[in-house]
Amino acid sequence: MIQIDRRIFLHFDYILILLIVPIVVTSWFLVDELSPVLAHKQLIYFGMGIFSFLFFFLLPIRKLLWLIPVLYWGSVVLLLSVYLFGIKKLGAQRWLELPFLHFTIQPSEIMKIAFIMMLAYLINQHPPDEKYGYGFKDFVKFSIYIWIPFLLIAGEPDLGSALILLFVGYGVLFIIGTDTKIWIGIVVSVAVAAPLIYAGLKPYQKKRISDFLAEKPSYHVEQSIIAIGSGGLTGQPKESATQTHLKFLPIAVSDFIFAFFIERFGFWGGVALMGIYGLMILHLMMMVLYMRGNYLIETVAASLALLIFLYTGVNIAMTIGYAPVVGLPLPLFSYGGTSFITFMVLFGIFENLLSFRHDRLYDSVRFGEE
Repeated sequence: MIQIDRRIFLHFDYILILLIVPIVVTSWFLVDELSPVLAHKQLIYFGMGIFSFLFFFLLPIRKLLWLIPVLYWGSVVLLLSVYLFGIKKLGAQRWLELPFLHFTIQPSEIMKIAFIMMLAYLINQHPPDEKYGYGFKDFVKFSIYIWIPFLLIAGEPDLGSALILLFVGYGVLFIIGTDTKIWIGIVVSVAVAAPLIYAGLKPYQKKRISDFLAEKPSYHVEQSIIAIGSGGLTGQPKESATQTHLKFLPIAVSDFIFAFFIERFGFWGGVALMGIYGLMILHLMMMVLYMRGNYLIETVAASLALLIFLYTGVNIAMTIGYAPVVGLPLPLFSYGGTSFITFMVLFGIFENLLSFRHDRLYDSVRFGEE
């Protein structure tokens, strides 16, 4: 039996949970409206996500920090295995099938967790200089850990997920503290190398950019914009949401679920949804400031804030034609289990580090018979 000292819950972040719940409930409502079968599967994913959250919340993470490099390099091995044994779907080789189970995993999702924890581990082991932040030598060391998963994931190809990790990695270093001259050098270097970077993109990636820059949007984006426009200020009732229910809007419960939501709940519904995401990001960034100097919590909170900001920003921007279509889900909202479970694991880790930040409380959790 699990025994938990109630003092632990004095440090639990209830605000974060209160912000997650309406997103998850609204997501299930929309998926159920369009497909009860998918809604049933989504409930299973929710159950797996909640179990993952509780598992990592109760795990003595601070006592297991030595395992984080093992997790990171193990995830690198899994990413390399994709190139040798991976399953190819829709032109991308991103999945591994577990022997005898006929169940596939996506190593890039495991790497997101391992990557964030590795950053937290490295920063905790070697904090930045209080006045100047990290210097060039430390920056190069961190860059190695950032670029290894970026290159492996981009090669699958999954440039969207790879870029997310890249931005999260360097975003965390910016928040934690790095010499300003390094960032100036990076901006200048990227500006100079931009033509070469574009030339190195694959044909389908260039097409996404050209579709984005074209005067007329692609079919997917065009239908998404029509759905958003038809929602008006207050949205359409179910029987009038023709863009979604007559299948004009593609991938309505995953990549383009934001357009589906606006068609049903209108402009004010969209403002409310974006407001919840904004509050979540703001709350996590406030935790970064509040926990300044506690580098494990600070890094995980900053990483979560950046992940939510990037995923939400890119997903919403692509549904209205302001970003190329890259297949990034809306966090905790788009249908599917992989992304949802990944975020719930990270939330569980964050709540663990926050609630158990006083070491003595670890003795308050025991597993066994009374």
